This record gives sequence, C-alpha cells and structure tokens, in this order.
Amino acid sequence: MVQLGQEIGGLLDRLGVARALWTEGSMPAVTPLTGEQIGIVRIADAAAIDEALDGASAAFRAWRQVPAPRRGELVRLWGEELRAAKDDLAKLVTIEAGKIPSEGAGEVQEMIDICDFAVGLSRQLYGLTIATERPGHRMMEVWHPLGVVGVISAFNFPVAVWAWNAAVALVCGNSVVWKPSEKTPLTALATQAIFDRAARRFGDAPQGLAQILIGEREAGEALVDDKRVALVSATGSTRMGRAVAPRLAGRFARAILELGGNNGVIVTPSADLDLALRGVAFGAMGTAGQRCTTTRRLFLHDSIYDGFVAKLKTAYASVGVGNPLEGDVLVGPLIDRAAYEMMQDALDAARAAGGVVYGGERIGDGESFYVKPALVEMPGQVGPVLEETFAPILYIMRYDDLDAVMALHNDVAAGLSSAVFTTDMREAEHFLVMSDCGIANVNLGTSGAEIGGAFGGEKDTGGGRESGSDSWKAYMRRATNTVNYSDALPLAQGVSFDL
Repeated sequence: MVQLGQEIGGLLDRLGVARALWTEGSMPAVTPLTGEQIGIVRIADAAAIDEALDGASAAFRAWRQVPAPRRGELVRLWGEELRAAKDDLAKLVTIEAGKIPSEGAGEVQEMIDICDFAVGLSRQLYGLTIATERPGHRMMEVWHPLGVVGVISAFNFPVAVWAWNAAVALVCGNSVVWKPSEKTPLTALATQAIFDRAARRFGDAPQGLAQILIGEREAGEALVDDKRVALVSATGSTRMGRAVAPRLAGRFARAILELGGNNGVIVTPSADLDLALRGVAFGAMGTAGQRCTTTRRLFLHDSIYDGFVAKLKTAYASVGVGNPLEGDVLVGPLIDRAAYEMMQDALDAARAAGGVVYGGERIGDGESFYVKPALVEMPGQVGPVLEETFAPILYIMRYDDLDAVMALHNDVAAGLSSAVFTTDMREAEHFLVMSDCGIANVNLGTSGAEIGGAFGGEKDTGGGRESGSDSWKAYMRRATNTVNYSDALPLAQGVSFDL
C-alpha cells in the first residue's frame, strides 16, 4: 500500500471505517487506477454469516412492528449522512471502481435520491379496497413486511445498487444483509459505516438491521441457500443469474435478478444527429463500457451511415482516456486484466466475423488496464455482437427498413435498455411498442436511468425490477382480507351450505 493507500486511509478515517477492517484480513483490495493494493479486508466465515443472518432475523421481527413513516425517518437520516459524506465516498468510488469523478459523484447522488424517494414511499405503502359480492362484507388488500432481504451487488455500481434495494426494503419493514463485490470492498465498508451513523442518530434501530458480508462466492451462496433469507436481489452476469435462480426457486424464495444487457440504439434519417452523437458516445463509452445499460449495438440508416460513423470516429479519437485522478479524462480503466482480455477476445472474434475495428488498443502497461474505446463496423449481427462484453465496444450496423431493424434489435438474449433517435412521432411510438426491453427511450441514450422509474429488463436480463415506481411490492407480501360485519354467513359464488 503506497501513495493511493495513504489517501485511502484518510478517506476511510473520515468516513468512519475502523482501520482494522481494511488493514487486517486475507482478501486484498486493489485499485484499477494503478493496479496496486490499497487495503486488505476480512472475509466473513461460515460462523460470521450464520451470526449475521440470525441477527437479521431478529432485527426483522422488531423492525416490522415499527410504523412505516417512522422507518422512513431512519432512511431520511441516512440520506443526510450521505449528503455530508458525498465527496469522500465519491472519491472512494473513483479509486476503487475506476469511475471518473462526475460518475462517482453521480452514483452517490443516486443513493441520496433513492433515500428521498423511500422517505416519501414510507407514507404510501397502500393497498386496495375491493368490491365484494357478499352483502355486509368488506374485502381489502394489505401489504406486510417480507423478511430478511439479501443483496448481492456488482463492482460497476459498488454503492448505488445496494442503496436502491436497501432504502426501499427498510421502509417496507425488512432487514438487509449485503454481499458486495469482492472487487470493491472498501466502498462497501464505507457505505455501511455511513448507514451505521444514521442508525445511531435514529436511536432505537434494532441491532443487525443492515449488515455487510465481505467475501467471495461462498458468501453470496449463503444468502441464496439460507431459508432465513426471504428475498435475494442479485445484480451481475446472466451466467450468475442462471446459477442463482433455480436455487432460490428450489426453496420457493423470491428473486430480483438484474443481469446482462446487450443494448441497442437505432438512429433514423429524421434524427437530430448532433443529439444522437452525444447520446451514443456517452452510452457506449461511459464507465469504460462497464454498465449493464452500456450501448453495445448501433443501427444506422443507410442514408446517414457514412457521415455518422465519420463523426463517431472523430469523437472517439478526441476522448481522453486515463487515470481520472490525474487529468481531465472521460474514460477510466477497465476493472482488471480479465476484463481487458475479454475485450480483446471479442475484438478478435469480430475481426474473424468480418468486422472492421477502430480503436481498442491498450494504453500503457503494468497492472492497470486502460484501453481506447472501440468502434466495430460489422457486416451483420453475428458472432460477438450477440453477446455482452463488459467493455467499451460499439458494434455498428446498417439498416434500411424500420420493421426489419426492430426485429434485429430484439433478436438478442438480453432485454434491458434500448433507444431510438428520431423526430418522427410515428417512428418513436412504433419503437416504444416494439422494443422488448424493460427500458425504452426516445432521443436519449440507453444509460442514465432515474430512480423514479422501476429499473430492470426482460429475457436474459432476469425480469427483476428495483428502485422506483411500484417495485416496492417485491419487498413485501400481499394479503387479501375479508371482514364480515353482518350477522349472516353468505358464501361466494352462491354456494349454499346450511347445517
């Protein structure tokens, strides 16, 4: 632990993380900015996991009795603590996940925003009154807390994804156990410390209400397999989801799966091309292509193809790539060597399939992996275009018919985010009807979703929804109640049963 390690020490001290938690352990914390070790953390063993789940179960039994608006007060205090710690936590995200400063700050802002959303939600956990066919009866739908919620998050959004789940789960009356990515343990420890400060200010939050399990695959498997965990919200690859889903189904537990995305953008002849250029460029290069909502496929109409590709190449040539702490850059590093090697394998496969590659070269050497974002002109949607590669690769294809390109757009396994750039109302509405993704946008890119809308996708993306809208219902159980306030006992559907 050298220079960055010293800076990390100051950040973690200000954020309230005990030194022992990041200086005594067996799992190294590494920054993708330089490849150096910046900490070493303790891994939760089987006994610690069991103790955490016992504590979470007890905390749930107490927390569910607290009125929802009072639960919202804890989340309000958490939001205040996040505001106070925003700059330090954002910088930690940059150091450990490699995001440029504005994206690191934006991620912490998402946490603050979901706290605001959840505080309001704490007074809106409403059911329905339902018409009944039986006189002297009232039928209603009531929502109750669910139980222990397990959250498994990925490195690319090391703090926001937990907050999306935790803020909503907490106001719904649940306890939360979080298994963060093993690639970003320090941001997780800092986030937990921030929450713990809010809990102390709250005063009577039950012990074990929100906990963290630092570890590798075994910690996540424990959440998936343990009957004390009622719901697991898991963010990661489709491969991970295929392993998690049947294990949860086997014990009839709930799942919120946020998995891969192979997101496409269509640019029509009527589009505002300057607007489209900015939307496509950020969607494809933001977070070094390491977002689940990254733009990976671009369909350009024949009439605009050559001019638009030329502008894209100019934009790509001018973008700054490098250490976001050392200069004005827009693209930081890939998370590690494995990500770099996957990117190069995908580019080799694209060349083998007839693609023409522009960019993609590594910048520098050592144990940090900076690459130039890649544009790949493809003869069709074949080979690596059909798969998600978590790297800044944008595959470009021609089209001449909107219906045909919509079919092509939908002909991939994932169904997360999609976009069309057009000024033709009929084209826009047709796209919104025909896109098979959970997110469909007009005249903006595929990334940058707001917390007010439910986030998630279809097909191999997993079907889960988290954050805004009515996604709170996934964190609660529904009961249909009927009250008979008459002195008779009529049965439904006219059934007669007289003694």
